[in-house]
Amino acid sequence: MLSLFFFLLLVCCVPVQFCLGFAALGGRTRTTTSTTTSTTTTKTTVWLAQSNDNNNNNNNNRIDKGFNLLEIASQVVPQGRIVQTAKESWKFAWKRMMTELAPQDRTGTYQRPKYGFDGTLGSLKFPIDATDRYHVYVGNPCPWCHRVRLVVNLLELQNQNKLGMTVLVDDPVKASRGGWVFDQPPPQNRRIQDLRELYDYLSPNYQGRCTAPLLVDWKTKQIVSNESSDIVRMLPLLLELDKNEKENENENKNEIDLCPSELVSKIDKTNAWVYQLLNNGVYRCGFSTTQQAHEQASKDVRKGLEMAEEILGKQPFLNGNQITESDLLLLPTMLRFDGVYAPLFKAGGTHIRLECDYPNLFQWLKRCWNDVPGVSTSIDIPDACASYYKQLFPLNPGGILPTPVTAQTLRLED
Repeated sequence: MLSLFFFLLLVCCVPVQFCLGFAALGGRTRTTTSTTTSTTTTKTTVWLAQSNDNNNNNNNNRIDKGFNLLEIASQVVPQGRIVQTAKESWKFAWKRMMTELAPQDRTGTYQRPKYGFDGTLGSLKFPIDATDRYHVYVGNPCPWCHRVRLVVNLLELQNQNKLGMTVLVDDPVKASRGGWVFDQPPPQNRRIQDLRELYDYLSPNYQGRCTAPLLVDWKTKQIVSNESSDIVRMLPLLLELDKNEKENENENKNEIDLCPSELVSKIDKTNAWVYQLLNNGVYRCGFSTTQQAHEQASKDVRKGLEMAEEILGKQPFLNGNQITESDLLLLPTMLRFDGVYAPLFKAGGTHIRLECDYPNLFQWLKRCWNDVPGVSTSIDIPDACASYYKQLFPLNPGGILPTPVTAQTLRLED
């Protein structure tokens, strides 16, 4: 990361230093070819002395004018050339930083990396048993982690001792790779300080990105999966043992079925467009490096919002009268939309606000927040939104944070 920083600094500063040097060279050339060299030198010395005096006098109330590039170099180099050089240099450095952050194809479209672990709960390798063997690692800002936290909360997996969960801290400065660090080292190995070290401990030869969510089997010390959609589909299986033990009883402790057998096909189709148009669509907007790629992604986001708006105008949830897996996949994106994806990622257009532009979608969001147990406790909204502005510095290089977004300012709570 430091090498990238110095690279960026070099690329941005070289045009400035070049123009300043060129201006200085031009000044010397005019002075040496002048027939009144001594007079010019004297005037220059006086001008510099006056400038120093003015700077000293105004030091306490000084206005920062940067390199003062336009005033100095434009005497020798046309202003248009200076501006164009600075813009192209900054754009080049920005694109390099963006591709480090988010891999791109040749059209400038963000390509989400594939994940390296695809184990399955309930298989011979990772059986469902009564022991507290499985643990999931998540982070508050991450929408992919958020969908997993929603399942854990709604099914009360932690309360039933079916699953352990650790919320990681988002701090790429402290992290050795990626951005996730532990507030407290895991009890299984107190030497592990961040998610990369956990990956290295559980899978020493792993070469991919160290992402969350991460589902781990601590009994065998293996990674089960780091793909959020697979984890969301698998976690309810942890309740299967209880269901089998209570098959002769009239009621189960938890009646929520996020993926009923009769709706599996419909849920899969809904999940597909929710992911393509909205979950990943907003990221394709924010991480695009060409205008064409951004416009296509933004068009997809608007299409996804319109589809959700139409569906939710006819029924309370995406797949009918009950909440399903699809709703949990859409919720993280919508809870971050007004605070991050519209203003920072420019997803669909910076003017979009759910309450005004998509009232049915907003009422669904409000209904989930207030009426579905576990949703409102699944996220710290101000922290999640602030993280984007702090950590994605190519999109917000100044690091200025907007006024915090809360459930109240989003009008989710009356």
